[in-house]
Amino acid sequence: MKIGSILSCSVLFLGSLAFTDGDRSAGPSAAPATVPGQDPKPLPRVRIDYETVKRLFGKDPTADEVDNPSTPEKVALGKLLYHDASLSKNGNISCASCHDLANYGQDGKPTSPGTDGKNGERNTPTTWNAFRQFRQFWDGRAATVEEQSTGPVLNPVEHGLADEAAIVAKLKAKPELVEAFGKAFPGGGDAVSVANFKLAVGAFERTLVTKSRWDQYLDGNQKALTQDELFGLKAFIDVGCMTCHVTRLVGGQMYQKTGTLKPYPSKDEGRMQVTKSEADKFMFKVPSLLNVEKTAPYMHDGKVATLEEAVTVMADIQLGQKLTPDQLRGIVAFLKSLTGALPADYAPKK
Repeated sequence: MKIGSILSCSVLFLGSLAFTDGDRSAGPSAAPATVPGQDPKPLPRVRIDYETVKRLFGKDPTADEVDNPSTPEKVALGKLLYHDASLSKNGNISCASCHDLANYGQDGKPTSPGTDGKNGERNTPTTWNAFRQFRQFWDGRAATVEEQSTGPVLNPVEHGLADEAAIVAKLKAKPELVEAFGKAFPGGGDAVSVANFKLAVGAFERTLVTKSRWDQYLDGNQKALTQDELFGLKAFIDVGCMTCHVTRLVGGQMYQKTGTLKPYPSKDEGRMQVTKSEADKFMFKVPSLLNVEKTAPYMHDGKVATLEEAVTVMADIQLGQKLTPDQLRGIVAFLKSLTGALPADYAPKK
């Protein structure tokens, strides 16, 4: 479900607003994105109502505000904690073990192994841009990255620590961490606490932002996207993907049922496990599609291997549509324009 849930409903009429006869033509042609076995010829040129696209996609999702002002010391501590494998029952996994920042914040596995080697039930979501989404986790059980930070640490299948006292004990066992807590939270008293752990990890994760040509386009450079990518943006809207995947994050702003028209083969009941409400059965957070090209495999269970397959599956089970080859090729090209370069500190070494 990394490609996200798409709702079939009356708001699809918005697609017709985005493309009218008097609008500007698509940007420059470039080497076309292709699906293996298909003709690599450029896709048809389209006209875009740029102002309508900006209204649909120009802003981040609305997220809870947090009283967590950033400081260099707090961010530095959060980075240490994110990469510290000692903060697990067996001292063998860290946040970075599954959320590898050099691999776009995930590990490329359908589901990830925890401290005892047992795999979880859901695909690892990326930590890049995570704080910008309206909720955290597939089922939205945490409102912010600060609140989310201790969830995996206390999960028996993930880091496996028994309780918050065990977190504090692990932290105090490393003098360098105790010193870093004192620098990040000066002012007397015992700085080593779970509350400060959350603030530090949250402060660090709030630095994890990528920017792509999609951002350049929304910020005014109408030539930032290629002809094929703009054809894909039009198809993305016309098909109905934008019903759920809007905002600058192209998602991350709502819940939706996986399988609105056709069931998806999964026993995971999604948000219902949190709310215990039948209305939330099979409901998941619609994920952001930023960097989606780099975060395979897809869906909440990680059982969809490729981006092309994910787009095809979602069009089918959410919209009841069979995409044309051009639509599929164009949407995939558009989604690849959402890939942002990683900062130098995290970019894979060549």
